[in-house]
Amino acid sequence: MDDIFLGKAGDLPQVLRLSRSNRHGLIAGATGTGKTVTLQTIAEQFSARGVPVFMADVKGDLSGISMAGSHDFKHADSLEQRAKDLGITDYAYADNPAIFWDLYGEMGHPIRTTISEMGPLLLSRLMGLNETQEGVLNIAFRYADEQGLLLIDLEDLQAVLMACAQNASELGIKYGNISKASVGTIQRQLLAFESQGADKFFGEPAFEIADFIRNDEQGRGYVNILAAEKLMQSPKLYATFLLWLLSELFEALPEVGDPEKPVLVFFFDEAHLLFDDAPQALFDKVEQVVRLIRSKGVGVYFITQNPIDIPEKIAGQLGNRVQHALRAFTPRDQRAIRAAAETFRINKDLNVEQVITELKVGEALVSTLEEDGSPSVVQRTLIAPPRSRLGPVTPKERAIVQSISPVDGKYDTKIDRDSAAEVLAAKTADAAAVAQAVEEKGVEAVRAEPRRTQTMWERAGKAAAGAVASSAGALVAAQISGRTSRASPTRSAAGAIAGSLGTELGKSIGFPGLGRFARGLLGGLMR
Repeated sequence: MDDIFLGKAGDLPQVLRLSRSNRHGLIAGATGTGKTVTLQTIAEQFSARGVPVFMADVKGDLSGISMAGSHDFKHADSLEQRAKDLGITDYAYADNPAIFWDLYGEMGHPIRTTISEMGPLLLSRLMGLNETQEGVLNIAFRYADEQGLLLIDLEDLQAVLMACAQNASELGIKYGNISKASVGTIQRQLLAFESQGADKFFGEPAFEIADFIRNDEQGRGYVNILAAEKLMQSPKLYATFLLWLLSELFEALPEVGDPEKPVLVFFFDEAHLLFDDAPQALFDKVEQVVRLIRSKGVGVYFITQNPIDIPEKIAGQLGNRVQHALRAFTPRDQRAIRAAAETFRINKDLNVEQVITELKVGEALVSTLEEDGSPSVVQRTLIAPPRSRLGPVTPKERAIVQSISPVDGKYDTKIDRDSAAEVLAAKTADAAAVAQAVEEKGVEAVRAEPRRTQTMWERAGKAAAGAVASSAGALVAAQISGRTSRASPTRSAAGAIAGSLGTELGKSIGFPGLGRFARGLLGGLMR
C-alpha cells in the first residue's frame, strides 16, 4: 500500500509511512508558513487510502477539503507550479467525502452524549471536584441507578442532586454523609457548563463512535470536520467533549497493535488553544491517549504555531514531525527554535536552528518514523500541494454536503423522553395530589360524623397527655444521666395527636396508614 507523499528534499522523496502513522505527529510553524496546507495534504491522502479522518476546524477554513480545488483559485498557479517542481505528473484537483459536525447543531450534525455515558469520574475530574464532592456525585449516580432514573441531560442530574439533598439523612446511613455545601458546589459547576452551551451537548440521540469510522462507496475514508470556531470560545465545553470522545475511543475500539494502516486519524488544529488554561484532567487524559491509543490503530496529530505549546510529556510521544518556519523575534521564540531543533535526529549537513528561521512558505523540516520505528534524519522539504480547495465552503455548499451525508437525519432531531427530571417532578405532583385528596376526605368525614369526630379528639387528647408525661419523664431521666434528648414533650404530644387523629380518620375513610402519614408530616413541620 502506498505511503503518504509529503514532498521532496532535493530529489529524495519524504513519506509518512502508513504502518507508522498511528505513532502520532506534530505539524508546527508560525502563522502563514503553510501548516494548514500541510494538514490538508496529509488528511486527503489518508482519506484516499481508506483511512477515516477527524479534524477540529477552529478557523473555519478546513471545510474546503470537501470540495475540489480550482484553476480560478487565487493561489492555484503557485500550487500547480509546486506540483511540477516535485515531479507530480498526475496532479489534478479532487474533492473528498466529508461529514460536517457541530456540537451546537448549527453548521453540522449535532454530537450529543448522555450524563450516564459521561459518568461521574470524568465529570468530577473536569469540574475539579475534591474527594468529598466527588463522593457526593458518585452517590447521586448510584441513587439514580437504584431508583431507575435515567440521567440524560443536565436537568436530570440537577434533579437527582436535589433529591439526594432532600433525602440526605436516609442516604447518609447507606452511603455516607451528603452535605448541602458539596451539593451546592456541584450544582454551581453544572450551571457554569450550561452557560457555555453544555445543554446542547448532553441529550439524545447519543452519538455512536462508529459513525466517525466510515468509508464511501469508492473506499475512501470520510473526513469528519467538527465546526469549532464557536466551540473554542467555551473551553470547558470543548474539554468536556474531548475527554468524552477519547474515553469513548478507548472503550469502543479493540486492540490491533500496529496495523498496516490506521483505523482513524485525529488532527487537532490550533492545539495551543486546546491546552491554554485547560484542566489537569485534560492533560492527564490526552497524555494517556497518546501513550496507549496507538495500539488501537488511532493516530493523533497536533497542529500548532509553536512546538513548546505542547506539554513535554505529550510532545515526547509524537514520532512524525513537520516543522515549518519559526521567527526569532522574542526570547520565547528563540527557546522554541532551540527546542524544535533538539527534537530532530541530527543531519550533519543541516544547521537546523538556522534553517528553521529561513524556511520559505511551503517548505518544512521533516522527520518521520522508519520501518523499524526509528526517526529519519531531518530533511529540508518542499511540501506537496493539496488537491482540494484551500479555504471555507459557502453556506450553500455546506448544505449540499449535509444533504448527502450518510448520517443525515440520524442525529438532527433531538429526542426528549421521560428521564430523571420528569419522573421526580411527576412523583412530587402525585404526592401533592394524594395529600390534597386525604385532606378533602378528612373534612368530609368530620362533617358526616360529628359525634365520632368528638370521640377521636378525646382519644387523641388522652394519647397526647400520655405522650407528654412519658416524654417529660424521659427528658428528666436524660438530664440526670447527662444525655440530651432530641424529642421534647411538646413535639411528642403533637406526634401523638397527629397519629391518633390520623388513625381514627383513616379507619373512617379506608386509609389505615394515615396515622403514620400524619405523624410524620406534623413531626417534620415541628423540626
